[in-house]
Amino acid sequence: MKRASLSRRLAALFLDWMVATFSTAMFYPLFASSLEPSLARLGVFVLEVGLLTALTGASIGQRILGLRVVSYPDQLFITPGAAFLRTFLLVLVIPPLVQDEESRGLHERFTKSQVVRVRN
Repeated sequence: MKRASLSRRLAALFLDWMVATFSTAMFYPLFASSLEPSLARLGVFVLEVGLLTALTGASIGQRILGLRVVSYPDQLFITPGAAFLRTFLLVLVIPPLVQDEESRGLHERFTKSQVVRVRN
């Protein structure tokens, strides 16, 4: 499997953020008109991405774009703990920005994971 490009990963992150925004708006309509991060929206994002990654190997955005999170280097499913830790570190913003020569962020290096393409 090939590593996922940065553009696909960012597009998947955008889709996941939109899902979290709309999901939060169903319960807290006051947040619907605002795009700035809120604790409720961040919580829904971590829950949605972490749970789906732990159960299926991909969040909604990743699934739409044909991506999957796998363990590194053996490319198996990651553990639920690693999925939630990876998602929490993703929300902190800085870990994904610090990348190695294989384009893996600190959040992926710390949880021994990587994002790969499963279809074109």
